[in-house]
Amino acid sequence: MLAAMSEKRQETFIGRVAEIFDKITAFIDISKRLADTISIDRLLERMVAIVSDILNADRSTIFLNDKETGELFSRVAEGGLVNEIRFPNHLGIAGAVFTKGEPIIIHDAYSDPRFNKEVDKKTGYRTRNILCAPIKSRNNEIIGVFQAHSKKEGNFSKDDITLLEVLSSQASAALQNAQLYEQIKKAMEEESQLLEVTTAISRELHLYPLLLKIMETTTEILEADRSPLFMYDEKTDTLWSIVAQGEDIREIRIPSNKGIAGFVFTNGELVNIPDAYQDARFNPEVDKKTGYRTKSILCMPVMNKAGKTIGIIQVLNKRGGPFTTVDEKRLRAFSAQASIAIENAKLFDDVLNMKNYNESILESMSNGVITLDADNKIVKCNSAALRIFQVRAEEMIDLKSTDFFKGTNGWIANRVTQVMISGIPDLTMDTEYDLPGGKTVSINMTIVPLMNVKKESMGSMLIFEDITQEKRLKGTMARYMTNIIIQRF
Repeated sequence: MLAAMSEKRQETFIGRVAEIFDKITAFIDISKRLADTISIDRLLERMVAIVSDILNADRSTIFLNDKETGELFSRVAEGGLVNEIRFPNHLGIAGAVFTKGEPIIIHDAYSDPRFNKEVDKKTGYRTRNILCAPIKSRNNEIIGVFQAHSKKEGNFSKDDITLLEVLSSQASAALQNAQLYEQIKKAMEEESQLLEVTTAISRELHLYPLLLKIMETTTEILEADRSPLFMYDEKTDTLWSIVAQGEDIREIRIPSNKGIAGFVFTNGELVNIPDAYQDARFNPEVDKKTGYRTKSILCMPVMNKAGKTIGIIQVLNKRGGPFTTVDEKRLRAFSAQASIAIENAKLFDDVLNMKNYNESILESMSNGVITLDADNKIVKCNSAALRIFQVRAEEMIDLKSTDFFKGTNGWIANRVTQVMISGIPDLTMDTEYDLPGGKTVSINMTIVPLMNVKKESMGSMLIFEDITQEKRLKGTMARYMTNIIIQRF
C-alpha cells in the first residue's frame, strides 16, 4: 500500500502514525504517573504539569468540586505551604463550565466579563487566552474542570478540547479516588483529634489552664496563627480573655457589644471574614498596638447546655487561605465540647471556692467541729476540736468514731450511731470528756445528721462547746454568792 502512495503522502501518513503513536505512548505514560499516587496534592501537581505540557500552555489549573460545600477548589504549592483557592461552583469561567458541562475556548480573556482580572493584577501575569473543559467521570458526572491559560503558539483549538476530553477519562477515576481517600483520611484524623482533644480538656478542672489549653488546641485544629477565647463576665458586662506571657497570665477585657467579638456574642451568630480590614466591625487599633496583622477571622459563640452564650472563640489567620465551611463545622463541634469542659471547670471553681469559704468559717469558730462520713469515719476537724481534745489532726482523721471515742468516752460513739439510725439530732449538756493523762474537760455536745439532696444519710457532724472555764468561774463565784444569783449568769 505504501508503494502505491506518492512520496509526499507517505511522509504525511508516516507523520500521522508517529503522532498517534506518540500520543498513545504519552497517555500510557500519563496513566502510569496518575496511578502511582493517591495524594490529592501530588496528583493535582502532576495533572497541572501534564495539561500544560499536552496543550503547550503557559500554565494550567485544575478545580475539583467539593460536594459538601458547593465550591470549586484548587491547591497551589508556594514555598512550604499549600494554598487553597475556593469559590462557589457557579462563578467565573470555571463555574460556567462546571454548571453547563460544556468546554469553552476564549481567544481574548480580557474581553470576557466572567474573567477575573484581579488575579493577573496581583501576580503580574497577563492571561491571553483560555481553554476550560469539564472533568467527567465514567458515569458522566462532572467532578471538576481543567483550565489552561495562554497557549504558547496561536490559540486553543477543538483538537485541544479532544485531548482534554481523553485526558479527563484517564484522570477522573484517579482524582475521584484521591478525593475519597483524602475525605476518609481527614474524617479519621478529625475524629481522632477531636477525641484526643476532648479527653485532654475534660481532664483539666482548673479554669485558667483549661482556657489556655482550648486556645492552643483550637489554633492547632484549624491551622491558624492564634485563637483567643473570650468569656462573658455578667458583673461588668465585659468579655475577658487571658494571655500567657512567660510565667505570668495577663487578662484583657473588652465591652461585650464592641467589635467582631461583641457582635458575635450579642447576636449569637458565626462570622467568617476572609479580609478583616474590609469589615467595618474590625478594630485595626489592636493591630497597630501589637504590630500583628490580622487577615482572616472565624468567630463563633460558645453556648452552654441551656443555649445561653457564655463566651466566644475567635480564630485568626488561617494558614494557606481563608477559613472554609469545613473549618466552621470543625470549630462548631469543638466549641460544643469546650463549652462542657468550661462549665465543669466553672462548677469546680465554685465548689472549690465554697469549700475554702466553709473551711474559713470552720477554722474561725471557737466551738470544736468534727464531721464523719456514712461509714462513721472522721473526715474533718477544726483547730478548736484539736485544742479541746488535745490531739493532732493525724491522730483523728480517718479513724472510726468507735476507735477515737472509746473507753469512758465510748458513749459518744453510741450516740453518733443512734443519730445516724434515727436521723434525729442529739443534744448533751454539761458533761465530762476524759482526756489523755487523766484530765477532763467539760463540754456541751450536739450531734446532727448530714443529709444529701435526696434525704439520704451522708454522715454526721459533732459540735463541742468547751465550758470548762465557765464551770470554774461559777465554782469560784459560789463561794461568795447565792446559787440563785449564780444561775442568772
